[in-house]
Amino acid sequence: MSTLVNCCQGLITVDKEASTVRLIHFTLQEYLSAHPDIFSSPHLAMAEICLTYLNSRQVKALLTAPSPDTQSAPFLQYCSVYWGVHAKRELADSARSFGLEVLKGHYGQISTKLLLAQAKNFYPWDYDILSPFSGLHCASFFGIAEVVVGLIKMECYDINEEDFLGGGPLAWAARNGHEKVVKILLGREEVNPDKPNNRGIQH
Repeated sequence: MSTLVNCCQGLITVDKEASTVRLIHFTLQEYLSAHPDIFSSPHLAMAEICLTYLNSRQVKALLTAPSPDTQSAPFLQYCSVYWGVHAKRELADSARSFGLEVLKGHYGQISTKLLLAQAKNFYPWDYDILSPFSGLHCASFFGIAEVVVGLIKMECYDINEEDFLGGGPLAWAARNGHEKVVKILLGREEVNPDKPNNRGIQH
């Protein structure tokens, strides 16, 4: 929370008793109220910010570190878990391109592992065992159809590949109720929904 406050350059304050964040200056509140178009696409803006962060040198440097220090990237957890939530709400060509750029190289990378850890309630420091969890798994998890289609066309990943729990892209999309992505995956000849996973369980 202190990082967030510092990044806002003194414009906000945290009321710990009320568990709320508020603006310090009423003039800023008046300005924002008078210019609602500033945040006409807030989810798109957040998606692009998160994806830019995940594609930054700072985050990429963690991928090659033998013992990644996630504390050195304070927004890594949020961006890993919520970029797709924002992108699903609002997705423009720019965010789609960002998503493809980040996910085409995400083969078990730290941010996708953090996402899986969040989904399966693992402790954050267990991320190193959560493999493989590809970019296609990630896009299917969030239900971002445009990115799923893009990754399939780029042939970046095996569409049937399972993570260490036996979940493939189809299983993640179905589990999270993303009907459009499920239909896209089922429309591929190479996808067999009746095939048992590596734990002997059908999707």
